[in-house]
Amino acid sequence: MMNNNANNGAADRDARLEQELNALRNRYESLKERKVRTEQDIANLSRQLEELEQRALAEYGTADPRELQALLESKRQENERVVAEYRNHVQEVQQALAEVEQGFGGK
Repeated sequence: MMNNNANNGAADRDARLEQELNALRNRYESLKERKVRTEQDIANLSRQLEELEQRALAEYGTADPRELQALLESKRQENERVVAEYRNHVQEVQQALAEVEQGFGGK
């Protein structure tokens, strides 16, 4: 009887090891697929980055992020200046129109 219990214990250990081995194989395959997908993503993103750098270089003369940020800030300041000038112009037109309307209304 003792020998039978020992055999059952060994069989249980073997079954647990086989289960664990199968689980590890599945996990390994899953990780391998994930690695391939990640490598493909990296390749695609690297290609996109290179294309964007080429485009930035062609359009703005630089692909350096700091230089592009400085250029963007310069353009924002220019836009703010142009909008302020336009705002003043609209206010002047509005004021001149109000004066004209008062002139016609006063006669």
